[in-house]
Amino acid sequence: MRLMRKLYDWVLHWAETPYGGPALFLLALVESSVFPVPPDVLLIALCISLPTRAWRFALLASAGSVLGGMLGYGIGWGLWPLVNGFFFQYIPGFTPDVFAKVQGLFAEYGFWAVFTAGFTPIPYKVITIGSGVFQINLAIFLIASLISRSLRFFLVAWLIHRYGPGMRGFIDRYFNLLSIIFLVLLIGGFLLLKYIF
Repeated sequence: MRLMRKLYDWVLHWAETPYGGPALFLLALVESSVFPVPPDVLLIALCISLPTRAWRFALLASAGSVLGGMLGYGIGWGLWPLVNGFFFQYIPGFTPDVFAKVQGLFAEYGFWAVFTAGFTPIPYKVITIGSGVFQINLAIFLIASLISRSLRFFLVAWLIHRYGPGMRGFIDRYFNLLSIIFLVLLIGGFLLLKYIF
């Protein structure tokens, strides 16, 4: 936990430098395949310190995350037999048990498995690498990643922009719950449209 706190503080310090935007892009990129601290931490801090650039920061986080997702997909597709021991031993969220469950989710849900992991606190890196290992259709993977990651980061930026710095503590405290509620409402809306029309 001490190491995670140091990583968290290190990520946050970038908001106080002129390199916050590029750091956010790179953080989102590496978090999608290996890094344990989500980019939301830096995104929130940047949106609070420069609210007029909130949409730009959300775009940087989305682009970095989707590109990082492609990197994760590539690791799973081409390098998994060589690197799986490293991931299982050193990367939080990776276990053989979790990976077996991910394979089952892909087989049953495809697009929705990627979308859900991209939007909620489920470790996105497990899904990006798993998508490559289990050879999920690349177009489906990219579309689901683009929609879910953009929704997630633009929602955070909008909340900060709309409600101000007071939202930071609220989002930090309840982000997992908020993202799950939003996902339930979104899927419920799709189901409602499906059965009405």
